[in-house]
Amino acid sequence: MISPGLARPAPLLFFCRLFLGFFCLASPVPAMAAEEPALPWTVHVHFENDLFTGTDRDYTSGLKVSLISPDLVSFVESGKLPEWSLEYIYRLPFINDPDPALKRKVEFSLGQNMYTPADTDRHDLIVDDRPYAGWTYFAAAFHTKSNKRMDTIELQLGMVGPGSFAEETQNLVHDLLDQQRANGWEHQLKNEPGMAAIYERKWHLAPFFSRGSFAIDAITHLGGALGNVVTYANTGFETRLGWNLPDDFGVSLIRPAGNTSFSVRQQQGGYLFAAVDSRAVLRSIFLDGNTFAHSHSVSKKPFVADLAVGAAVYFQQFKLTLTQALRTRQFDGQADNHAFGSLTLSFFF
Repeated sequence: MISPGLARPAPLLFFCRLFLGFFCLASPVPAMAAEEPALPWTVHVHFENDLFTGTDRDYTSGLKVSLISPDLVSFVESGKLPEWSLEYIYRLPFINDPDPALKRKVEFSLGQNMYTPADTDRHDLIVDDRPYAGWTYFAAAFHTKSNKRMDTIELQLGMVGPGSFAEETQNLVHDLLDQQRANGWEHQLKNEPGMAAIYERKWHLAPFFSRGSFAIDAITHLGGALGNVVTYANTGFETRLGWNLPDDFGVSLIRPAGNTSFSVRQQQGGYLFAAVDSRAVLRSIFLDGNTFAHSHSVSKKPFVADLAVGAAVYFQQFKLTLTQALRTRQFDGQADNHAFGSLTLSFFF
């Protein structure tokens, strides 16, 4: 514990130091203490873009790379975190359940999202359409799971505005594809450090149909986020039907606390799925504009939903997931719903 005479770190410094400490925590369960061999590391590469649907607007692109640890002995008993951080980790809700049957993992992610108005040929500020915006972030998440339930706490730190380098990323991709560059990035949101704390609980319901290796099951979730980038409450569900359904918590688009697929026990299998995530949105910097400075903004809608259908196949160490998503209108004046595609490659090692 921290002695009374020592000053506690400022919040931002604390999170930076804690993230660095998490890298030291990710060690597999020792063979002597485990009832079964430790499951492997997991790497997810998510790519989302509306080029799959032939548009270039709204949520136009998302890229996220995640690394998920094998099962851990404990979040706080590994002996690898600095002593000053233990007090804070013990205070985190939901994830410090002492139940020995629970499994724990730590996840690290790096991602970038970008948003543009519908008419990217215009050089002027389009006051009745969404702002140009980019969000580049680092995230660390704790997962505590049983066969039927998973709790996730995620912390995100990043940058909105020119410091996100979203303009440079989009220009590079458009140049490589020999496409016209967007002309209005000079009107993007201003630089603002972003932070969000996210919690989500997922329930894996027992299969309601099963015959041999074929089954149909469902996963539900409930959670929320708090921060200057996004503040919302969300809920949703997913249903899957296929062969050798994995013992994970389904498929997710790029969103906070969304990663649910860890290792695949079966050698091979596949399934079709349909999912929905609905959100009651109190704040979205990408629509409401900068928190501490004047910027372009639009009047957002308080309720938004993502509808998704797709397929996943896995063989040995690989899993490939293809998703088609439809996002309902997010702000007043938006012409229609927005469709985009998602491709996720997972590798277990």
